[in-house]
Amino acid sequence: MDLTTPIESLPLVGPAYTKKLSKLNIKTFEDLLYHFPFRYVDYSLISPIGRIQAGEIVSIQGKIISIKNEYTRQGKKIQKAVVADASGEIQAVWFNQPFLVKIIIPGQTIGLSGKADWFGPNLVLVSPEYEIIKEGLREKKETVHTGRLVPIYHETYSLSSKWLRSRIAPLMKKFVPGLKEFLPVKISKKYKLVKFNQALQKIHFPANQKEAQEARKRFAFEEFFLLQLAALQRKKAWQKYQLAYKFYLDQEKILEFTNSLPFTLTQAQKKAFREIFTDLEKDKPMNRLLEGDVGSGKTVVAAAAIYLAFLNKNQAALMAPTQILANQHYQTLSQILSPLGVKVALLTASQKKTVGNFDCLIGTHALIYQRAQFKQLGLVVIDEQHRFGVEQRGKLIKKNKVPHLLTMTATPIPRTVALTLYGDLDLSVLDEMPPGRQKIKTWVVPPYKRAAAYQWLREQIKDKEDQAFIVCPLIEESAHETMQSVKAVTSEKERLAKEVFPDLRIGLLHGRLKSKEKDKVFEKFRQGKIDILVSTPVVEVGIDIPTAIIMLVEAAERFGLAQLHQLRGRVGRSGQQAYCLLFSATPSEKSLKRLKALERITTGSELAEIDLKLRGPGEIYGTQQHGFFNLRVASFSDLKMIKETRQAAEKIIKEIKYYPSLQARLKKDTIKAVEPN
Repeated sequence: MDLTTPIESLPLVGPAYTKKLSKLNIKTFEDLLYHFPFRYVDYSLISPIGRIQAGEIVSIQGKIISIKNEYTRQGKKIQKAVVADASGEIQAVWFNQPFLVKIIIPGQTIGLSGKADWFGPNLVLVSPEYEIIKEGLREKKETVHTGRLVPIYHETYSLSSKWLRSRIAPLMKKFVPGLKEFLPVKISKKYKLVKFNQALQKIHFPANQKEAQEARKRFAFEEFFLLQLAALQRKKAWQKYQLAYKFYLDQEKILEFTNSLPFTLTQAQKKAFREIFTDLEKDKPMNRLLEGDVGSGKTVVAAAAIYLAFLNKNQAALMAPTQILANQHYQTLSQILSPLGVKVALLTASQKKTVGNFDCLIGTHALIYQRAQFKQLGLVVIDEQHRFGVEQRGKLIKKNKVPHLLTMTATPIPRTVALTLYGDLDLSVLDEMPPGRQKIKTWVVPPYKRAAAYQWLREQIKDKEDQAFIVCPLIEESAHETMQSVKAVTSEKERLAKEVFPDLRIGLLHGRLKSKEKDKVFEKFRQGKIDILVSTPVVEVGIDIPTAIIMLVEAAERFGLAQLHQLRGRVGRSGQQAYCLLFSATPSEKSLKRLKALERITTGSELAEIDLKLRGPGEIYGTQQHGFFNLRVASFSDLKMIKETRQAAEKIIKEIKYYPSLQARLKKDTIKAVEPN
């Protein structure tokens, strides 16, 4: 047996339980051992029965005197057991668990943990956790479900924490002690980390909270350390590739390019230009992340890099995640680059033929791979695509030669986190907005102001050529009780058209529409034939409508701050005053505090820091949406540990060949993790 042993090999785990465990992503022994508790219930105080007080949460150990099923007047079954120790006896009561009389047998020693309360005139333990204590376990204190800190796990249907404990405990006893440490000894000593097998024991069955914290620290360090090592390894591997084509920087031509722009570059853009051009002149392939707020001018920086490729007789490809965004990039880059002689082409889903005659090709990732005929690809620009990883990058590599790579993102990421997630990329940040862009006025709107907000919106766009977005979280109304109050685009569009804005033209856009339908709606909105576009957050990324001045978001508390900031960035893109209305009926003070932050803070990086503190990293980097490394224990708000693991990884990467078990672990984890870049 080893960590990769399939879970069905574990005693008492048959096909049915194997299927249930797979819902928790548990397929091997390692997956089960790494299914860590998210909290503990403290049943460690073992009390003599005679001293129990009403309202206490206690543990007792004693002999079963009797147990029976009793019926209520409504026909329901109650299970009553009498348990005694040297100090007295007490009754334990359960409800609708008639099978207990076959499991709990008079004469057995039992451990019970739960709350003592009054049941009629008697003091009883109500629905306590129970555990049959075998001979000798009492003295060794090896109970699993009672009389200790009891771990509570994430569960699924008919797979309880108790069942998980009962499978993990024997695995701990027989299998875990023989597991070898894979972290280098000097790293474990320097950062005072518990050994691997001890940490597994302490995180699942700690003797006290201190042990649990020690174990969590070790696994948090491990997660970040492996993440940092993997990033540094990728960087090292990328730099080993030969550059397909080396670029020469023509200062005069670049100056002509900047002078031809109808606007002045910001200092941040000029700095990014210098960093990118320095990379492009090297004989090592560039691998750089350009991070900038919505509207900070990332496309112009990318255009400069594409123009330099053109001057060096190289082709460039720009990959966008959606067809709408690809169309938009085509229009923008055509305006900037076509006058300079650059042939800009667009590859769409409707085109059946391959495309060959171009200097710069724009399209979605799949289309570019399948139908583009590159002669001399020197630069690839990737926009807003978090799932672009090793597999796709491998397709760019031909005979060990690679193009330069520039990745762009508008997702606000705190710098320390960016260096962890994108450790194999060099980082350029656009932290200034172009001159003339006004601050978007943002308000959180409570339910009682809804009617007034609608009236104000009508006044803003009725007799002008301005437009508005109304964004809802759902496509269709949910039958789920907790979601019934959440607005859905399909029903909201009908309601607004009939009851609120019958005098305005209202359009509908969501992810289930076919590409052609989306393009048609979007084009009508661009041409001003739609006054209000009711949409899901599909408009979040890269959509540019110069005449859109109002962004209204329904159920705003359901979105992360970074996502709301992205949505807000869709309006006011022509320098006019724009507005963002955040509708929320949440009673939660914490949620309102988050939303209020948008009223005063305009930079994405600041908002990302706040989101990190208030909601945790999961809201910024949803693993389902973006494919980021799925952290079990570590937190991106632990900046001290991020820094320590970065330093440790930079030291070990130089001598990693001396640590074969670490290399094996890293290889396995890297295959499991979805690459963020």
